[in-house]
Amino acid sequence: MQSIIQVLGDNLPWVWVAVTIICVVIESLTLALTTIWFGISAFVMVFLAFTPLPFVAQLFIFVALAMALLIFTRPVVKKKLSQKQIATNYERVIGQIAVVTKKITALDKGSIKINGMEWTAAVKEDIVLEKGSKCIIEEIAGVTAYVKEI
Repeated sequence: MQSIIQVLGDNLPWVWVAVTIICVVIESLTLALTTIWFGISAFVMVFLAFTPLPFVAQLFIFVALAMALLIFTRPVVKKKLSQKQIATNYERVIGQIAVVTKKITALDKGSIKINGMEWTAAVKEDIVLEKGSKCIIEEIAGVTAYVKEI
């Protein structure tokens, strides 16, 4: 056991470089914002490895720093990186009333107008919506609005 610690002691900066690389590779594969903090801690330890600190003390500092980063910075970074879903035009029109501008049948697509925009429209039921009638938008799939009669 003493010889392993002595071998580690002589190459400790390289051990921390290896730990840094391993943690960064794992993080790049998972993108879980977990091992990156251990990688940052290991990077700091590369520089501390040149001090006369014993390996056990370095290991304690590594774990303490990694846990502090994980607990205190991960939630903040995760919140900043989380993508908030912004409502786009198609999400805003679901549930709204539109005017049929071209006849819609179960076999033929037509068109509707809502908020000044023209949409291709279709029905899922066996109904006919005549030009000028009103309908409600149930769903958007691609560029087609699926509607039903009011």
